[in-house]
Amino acid sequence: MSTPEPYKIKTVESIYQSSISERQKWIKDASYNLFNLKSQQVFIDLLTDSGTGAMSDKQWSAMMSADESYAGSRSHTLLGKAVKDLFGFPYFLPTHQGRAAENVLFSALVSEGNLVPGNTHFDTTKGHIEFRKAKAIDCTIDEAFDTHHQHPFKGNIDLKKLETVLASNPKGEIPFIIVTITCNSAGGQPVSMENMRSVRKLADQYNIPILIDSARFAENAYYIKTREDGYREKDIREIIGEMYAMADMMTLSAKKDGLVNIGGLIACRDETVYRSASTFNIMFEGFISYGGLAGRDMSALAQGLYEVTEFPYLESRIKQVAYLGENLLKLGIPIQEPVGGHAVFLNALEFLPNVPREEFPAQTLAIELYMESGIRGVEIGTLMADRDPVSRENRYPALEMVRLALPRRTYTNNHMDFVIEAVKRVWTRRENISRGYRITREAPILRHFTIELEPVE
Repeated sequence: MSTPEPYKIKTVESIYQSSISERQKWIKDASYNLFNLKSQQVFIDLLTDSGTGAMSDKQWSAMMSADESYAGSRSHTLLGKAVKDLFGFPYFLPTHQGRAAENVLFSALVSEGNLVPGNTHFDTTKGHIEFRKAKAIDCTIDEAFDTHHQHPFKGNIDLKKLETVLASNPKGEIPFIIVTITCNSAGGQPVSMENMRSVRKLADQYNIPILIDSARFAENAYYIKTREDGYREKDIREIIGEMYAMADMMTLSAKKDGLVNIGGLIACRDETVYRSASTFNIMFEGFISYGGLAGRDMSALAQGLYEVTEFPYLESRIKQVAYLGENLLKLGIPIQEPVGGHAVFLNALEFLPNVPREEFPAQTLAIELYMESGIRGVEIGTLMADRDPVSRENRYPALEMVRLALPRRTYTNNHMDFVIEAVKRVWTRRENISRGYRITREAPILRHFTIELEPVE
């Protein structure tokens, strides 16, 4: 017998199912950038799982009893308790979202010429590093770039690659090693406890701190529990505690595994790092006890951090993503395997082999899927990889993918069946898609958010 979702629905929102002709006009008006579409022009929105989920009754209740004091609010105290309970860090700073946490912490720690090794840095992480004229170095294991390889922890850091970076640079050039859990840009792939332990050992050898990018920390803990030897009987919170015992600091986009619509935070063990980051938090975000958030947002986040660690919730969440991915695989549709924790990643290079790399096959596929069905995904490929900061040439990553990210507690499996059928329809006419898009306007960094394109005739 299959297990149903561990919740029931209290409120619903109507969504509009548009026609193909409407969608063709809308995407043209949006300069073929799916970020430019209005939400009412989208039927099923899989652009991101960031801030798009449904909150629980307990979270809404927490918002109503929140404290909106400017300094030292009760909501801040509740959030600090959750951070200490789950992650073990004595110091923390709230921010309005994850990239704000990166901006604050990297302002304190990253300087021009620095090297920041880690597993496939996400777009904003790499953007904040390169904005400071530092360099992000990808040390992800090679198996992550073979979409058909069944490695259970494709988010792992390659220890030889990492040690080469650590050993070949003078002390002081590497402010920290970043471990992203789960690794979004590699396909929502988890990092094993064994790998984190080995990275910690290397970090200690070279006296370099570890930063965990924690957007999907609970999903990573779920995979450790279900895939790694010795963890099957351990509680999710116990696994989280063990993961963060190997870290010196963390950033969190709370819009993912915080189960809220806005929010983020920084946490650390070192008081010096905390005080340095506090200065930038006051400059960029707000006072250190609210950091760009209302008290109600902090109270909802404190509750969400506990809810996300409940195994029935995690199992329901991850099994819905698996349902989508496994049914696409049955149709022969190429995706990143095994299925990731928050999204299914379509392999655009195999899906649309006739579209040249310089015409952005992943963006082309995302546009085709939208025009076919009203489903909005997002390109994780050359547009997101941006240009090399020195040569200004396009960077062509090993993976060219369309991410279909599932908002938490939002869609049913009937919606997933619609997505499966829509992807299938594009798949059946893939041989007829041979031209992509060219750039007409782009920003100097993080271009994919505001890029403007036109079809290649």
